[in-house]
Amino acid sequence: MVEPTEPRYPSNFISNIMTADEASGKHGGRVKTRFPPEPNGYLHIGHAKAICLNFGLAAEFGGSTNLRFDDTNPEKEDEHFMTAMRRDINWLGFEWVEEHNASDYFEALYDYAVKLIEGGKAYVCSLSADEIRSYRGTLTEPGTDSPYRDRSVEENLDLFRRMRAGEFEDGAHVLRLKIDMASGNMNLRDPSIYRIRHVAHHQTGDAWCVYPLYDYTHCISDALEQITHSLCDTGFEDHRPLYDWVLAQLDVPGNPQQIEFSRLNLQYTVTSKRKLKQLIDEGFVSGWDDPRMPTIAGMRRRGYSPNALRDFCRRIGITKSDNNVELALLESCIREDLEPRAPRAMAVLDPLKLTITNFDPDATEQLEVANHPKDPALGKRSVPLTQSVYIDRSDFRLEANRKYKRLVLGQEVRLRGAYVIKAMDVRKNASGEIEEVFCEYDPKTLGVNPEGRKVRGVIQWVSATFNAPATFKRFEPLFTVPFPDSEDSDYRDLINPNSEQKFVGFVEQSVSDRPDDQRYQFEREGYFIQDEVDGSAGMPVFNEIVGLKDSADKMRASQESLN
Repeated sequence: MVEPTEPRYPSNFISNIMTADEASGKHGGRVKTRFPPEPNGYLHIGHAKAICLNFGLAAEFGGSTNLRFDDTNPEKEDEHFMTAMRRDINWLGFEWVEEHNASDYFEALYDYAVKLIEGGKAYVCSLSADEIRSYRGTLTEPGTDSPYRDRSVEENLDLFRRMRAGEFEDGAHVLRLKIDMASGNMNLRDPSIYRIRHVAHHQTGDAWCVYPLYDYTHCISDALEQITHSLCDTGFEDHRPLYDWVLAQLDVPGNPQQIEFSRLNLQYTVTSKRKLKQLIDEGFVSGWDDPRMPTIAGMRRRGYSPNALRDFCRRIGITKSDNNVELALLESCIREDLEPRAPRAMAVLDPLKLTITNFDPDATEQLEVANHPKDPALGKRSVPLTQSVYIDRSDFRLEANRKYKRLVLGQEVRLRGAYVIKAMDVRKNASGEIEEVFCEYDPKTLGVNPEGRKVRGVIQWVSATFNAPATFKRFEPLFTVPFPDSEDSDYRDLINPNSEQKFVGFVEQSVSDRPDDQRYQFEREGYFIQDEVDGSAGMPVFNEIVGLKDSADKMRASQESLN
């Protein structure tokens, strides 16, 4: 549960509405929201915004939030997705006061539909789906009345009851509202509210073969749960007149108000569940929880913290205008969350052996190294120094210009937390690749800078004797363009081939003594966490949570290197 100290949302138009409603006594001064996902996939970053908004604003006004699964489409829904969604919401830090399914209201929804038929507000239409579309008209031309629009109340009731009894095949009939086929709002041109589907439902089994559609179900469900403020994205703004029309025709216990906010458009992502499933089915990613996916499960597995995601959702704000959010903002929130609390450790992702020739080959020196440069409370750790260590291959060059601040043949650097070393020689293999660097160390330089000598920089290292082998996964954005959905080409053609890169190397032995969910800053590499799915006891896998630099910048650099 979110702590009472959770920062409030900046002033916004929804909180202004809630404040005015509270002051006027509307809804009895109550605020009750709901989060109504369809259980046909995993929740993603866009849902995270909606979750934080619904739960966060309700909490600010002393209200509550329901979780309601919109399970009216049995062909695509599954209990597994419901379980995953509960976990994601709880992980973000929120708890709901009531849990419901839209299917809980199937009987009530059917009874309300009967009342609409009895009141001459709904009719059974026998046009095919294609015919209904052709009769609907266009944005500039009115629709045409269905030839079945004037069926009698008695005939409509008989047909609707027989639809429920299973007498008709899928698609034979639909139940439509009788509103206005000439309306300028296409959603009011006699929308369908029930269709026939001979499909078992994951909650109700074979009890039903007619299922209500979202626009009809949602508003009544809100009213039955006495939701006060029904918050949804601007994609439903044109549906609000239908929402209000349905409620106006029925004697329902509540009077909810639909309010729309802009959806989240985050760079380098797609959030359509259909497209995310396509990425999985076609093997572009390993599953819903792949660390490259914009799903909450994927972000959790990658190592994002709930606090960072809640902070991100507050920062992007609540508006009605569509906003394109830079990936850099999300990554900044993650870094700000991790920097003060992530202990440091050393890891080598691309190992190159370095031997200190004047160090006793039988000796092991235990060095005390701070776990965090700014927080003594995080303590120190013991790091063993041996004659041979591993450094990152990119940290050594035979020659380099002044801008290169690492080890160069004939010059000096400091091993992090240890001594100044000087590269003296190398050993190459038959292909001319460097296999080992030979150095000398200055035993007088532990914690002391040598006088009169220029040390190029500091590099990380891991003992060649005392270490933990590990696989490291580094990530770039899944797509090569900021907004793959806005491009003319297929979004799958825009997938970044370098979105996941694997390295086999070593990490400090001390890391293996810490909890698996501990987040680290591996010095000069980035923030990492042990993968909760991949890896084994002898070869853990560490996922890069976020780099020390913006991922988009890293990707651009990677692409430039290929050109």
